Amino acid sequence: MKLFRLETVQNLPISISEAWVFFSDPKNLKEITPSYMGFEIISGGNDPMYPGQIIQYKVTPIAKIPVRWVTEITHVEKEKYFVDEQRFGPYALWHHKHFFSPINNGVQMRDCIDYKLPFGWLGQWFQPLVVKPRLEEIFNYRKKILTERFGAYEHA
Repeated sequence: MKLFRLETVQNLPISISEAWVFFSDPKNLKEITPSYMGFEIISGGNDPMYPGQIIQYKVTPIAKIPVRWVTEITHVEKEKYFVDEQRFGPYALWHHKHFFSPINNGVQMRDCIDYKLPFGWLGQWFQPLVVKPRLEEIFNYRKKILTERFGAYEHA
């Protein structure tokens, strides 16, 4: 079993509480997801985040083929971190940790995603050609949208 990891870091010039309010609201995920992904929350996204929360989405990651994705929020420590895990969807495993740390004049957000692809060696073959570039594109888009929304971080 080959496990892959993607890590991203972004610093924003907002308070940790402002970051938490934005990122712990599942409805805001659509704003930071590229429109070509066809992201839509089907159920479970109306409440503030809590452990055990099940959220069902529809996404169209490749060739406009709709895919249902079900995640569970498994861990939440307010203004520090939360974890979402796929229960049903396109990955054989998806474990996404979101960390929030106060820094000088802002907050540092770190995403750590461990994932496994389905379809054995065929899935592994698609990792460097399709999956990794697509995930990096999605998280680069997020960085761009978050910078536009909250401003660029300038270390003081």
